[in-house]
Amino acid sequence: MIPPSLLPIILLSMSNVFMTTAWYGHLKFTDRPLWLVILVSWGIAFFEYCLAVPANRYGSLVYDPAELKTMQEVITLIVFAIFSVVYLKEPLTINHAVGFGFIALGAFFVFKSPL
Repeated sequence: MIPPSLLPIILLSMSNVFMTTAWYGHLKFTDRPLWLVILVSWGIAFFEYCLAVPANRYGSLVYDPAELKTMQEVITLIVFAIFSVVYLKEPLTINHAVGFGFIALGAFFVFKSPL
């Protein structure tokens, strides 16, 4: 059995793989018509929704909406960074690391008890 606090993290991670692929995977296929990549992206995004909606439903039993949204954004950045380097062959620079660091700092404050 997966702990209730971990289930939304797993589902959001899986959903973000689909969404990142839907949004950015077509960048390697610029020779394809735009209407076709839109349809393919919608098809891929369907699976993202099949994971993201339950992630938020189950997650709302453990986390508040701001925490869920923050979690989703941090996961999105992590998945995108990996996708960008591995699939798109784009380098991550120090500027990316600094920007992601500031976002992580913001996430820290969302999850921290009130100051």
